[in-house]
Amino acid sequence: MSNTRSTGYLNIAAIQQVCSSDKAASLATTEKLVREASANGAELVVLQELHATLYFCQTENSDVFELAEPIPGPTSERLSELARELGIVLVGSIFERRMNGVYHNTAVVFEKDGSLAGLYRKMHIPDDPGFYEKFYFTPGDAHFNNGQSGFTPIETSAGKLGVLVCWDQWYPEAARLMALAGAEILIYPTAIGWDLTDDPEEQARQLEAWVTVQRGHAVANNLPVVAPNRVGTEPDPSGQTDGIQFWGNSFICGPQGELLARADDRAECILDVRLDRTRSESIRRIWPYLRDRRIDAYGDILKRVRD
Repeated sequence: MSNTRSTGYLNIAAIQQVCSSDKAASLATTEKLVREASANGAELVVLQELHATLYFCQTENSDVFELAEPIPGPTSERLSELARELGIVLVGSIFERRMNGVYHNTAVVFEKDGSLAGLYRKMHIPDDPGFYEKFYFTPGDAHFNNGQSGFTPIETSAGKLGVLVCWDQWYPEAARLMALAGAEILIYPTAIGWDLTDDPEEQARQLEAWVTVQRGHAVANNLPVVAPNRVGTEPDPSGQTDGIQFWGNSFICGPQGELLARADDRAECILDVRLDRTRSESIRRIWPYLRDRRIDAYGDILKRVRD
């Protein structure tokens, strides 16, 4: 892990997008928004989870595996070329076909020359009504062949990116492990929304819990957080429910959890933030959580339950 301190400012864009059943149409929207973000000066652009398709996990349907692609493949090559042409670091999302019978929900990171800087395969996989992801996705590997943890930041010209995906955002362990490995930014591409039958009070509680837990990771690790979420209502293909209203509210916050930009729950948008790269170290000098951790006392964290 490098001890080099990041200095200066970084222009970040998080894209909140409506998705289509037509992959070509969704990717065309993605490209248009990425180009706009780049024209506005973004050096790091972050896309939401599964931005090329509808959120197909509302039901279990084996035909959906036809949407999966290898890496490299058509979508990754398109994102790579876009990063190269615009000279940006680009974080995208792909339904990855790793091999026959093994599929992942994978975040891909492209360097500004178009090269693949790294990928992260979603580690925590939900299985809840409307979010049947265990049917489709194999969890990421706990360790790679080179001995690296699955929670390893991706080195880029924009800094060390602690890329996680959606359901990972509820787990403080994932954020902390990324921070301990030297991540400079926590990134959570997301697809989350409301059950349309929930009352407004319950919807409000869910949304604010989502925002609060991620701001908590920022505070606890003294790191900025980038969390782009999809927006729009997507029907249940089975017709058994009213579908999901994705709640948007994409946001970027600083290392004290301070909100730097936040979207609404209705519209496609680009969040632009000029991030001070020195603030994390400055905050860690006055709130030294990492110094004061009692690592000698945390052994039970590795148990499923404590007897």
